[in-house]
Amino acid sequence: MGMPKLIRLTTVPLSLQFLIKGQPRFMSKFFEVLCVSSGPKEELEKVSVYEQVGVREVHMTRQITPVKDLVSLVKLIRLFRKDKPAVVHTHTPKAGILGMLAANLANVPIRLHTVAGMPLMEAEGGKRKLLDAVEKLTYACATKIYPNSKGLEHFILENNYAKKEKIKVIANGSSNGIDTSYFNPENYTQQQNQTLRKQLGIQEEDFVFIFVGRLVGDKGINELVQAFKSLSFGEGFRVRLLLVGPQESELDPLLPETLQEIQNNPNIIAVGFQEDVRPYFAISDALTFPSYREGFPNVVMQAGAMGLPSIVSDINGCNEIIIEGKNGLIIPVKNTETLQTAMLSLLEDQDLYQQLKSNAREMITSRYKQKVVWEALLEEYKSLLKEIPS
Repeated sequence: MGMPKLIRLTTVPLSLQFLIKGQPRFMSKFFEVLCVSSGPKEELEKVSVYEQVGVREVHMTRQITPVKDLVSLVKLIRLFRKDKPAVVHTHTPKAGILGMLAANLANVPIRLHTVAGMPLMEAEGGKRKLLDAVEKLTYACATKIYPNSKGLEHFILENNYAKKEKIKVIANGSSNGIDTSYFNPENYTQQQNQTLRKQLGIQEEDFVFIFVGRLVGDKGINELVQAFKSLSFGEGFRVRLLLVGPQESELDPLLPETLQEIQNNPNIIAVGFQEDVRPYFAISDALTFPSYREGFPNVVMQAGAMGLPSIVSDINGCNEIIIEGKNGLIIPVKNTETLQTAMLSLLEDQDLYQQLKSNAREMITSRYKQKVVWEALLEEYKSLLKEIPS
């Protein structure tokens, strides 16, 4: 008898490449793995080569598009009926609703959805009601729901999206854990760091705050840029803000004044999307991550593994990875003033900065190593497979 079939489904290939990187390859020792996502085909081919698994393109949009969504749903039902997977495991909201609905209609026995942040947390009025209904339908069609943080688990139960017995946080949280040998500051020499700093026009004495992620409103970029602009630096301070990530002007654009400040402020360096963010962490001093909502943010784990203290919002995931005063500072959401105060604290209080920095890496390696998360998920799969009637 062959290995059971496992289908991992995300809305866009980028999620396969970064959100669960390495996991399909690990699972392929125990399952026949197929990764499914929207195109382009070249991006899916990259996934296939890296993960050494099969891939399939099924177009999905990230917006609410009823006609296109129906077409995607029909294609997924056909795929699941043809391939007969034992497990369908979805990530990201659109892949979640389409994948769980299709898997249910195709009678897939094990239907799993990982929740890693909810756009509906920032929605209001009619849009919130619609997204609430979609979330409930996704969970109703799933056999198990995996919020990737305890905060998200609490939010799901509080809003009655699903019953407690259907919900489980894998390991200590996180969708994929972190490869702490890959994210390690010792991989970069002083010479390499100096070279990159020089290329970016950063002086040796500059203190560098870094943000990594999409440059959109709900990541707190408007507040971050405003806080950076308004900082009153003490005598002798030289400070830079390094923005690493793509601008997304369609879904959640930045304010015009924010875009103007990024363009015109010589101390703000925007380098766009980078396939490998480690060299940028290696030349930075602290992460600033004032996001409005997260599941369990990889960026905060990555920064910590690279030895950086973090300033984060008091939201799901962030407030589990960061312990106030131990490996970073936690600030209220959407609060430019407290963000600015926290940034100033790291600049002015060297004892505080060094204390946070000295704990940063160890507090990631001891709690969120990738192997721990992968093995916990594998055990979950095996346990669920035993429950399928033969």
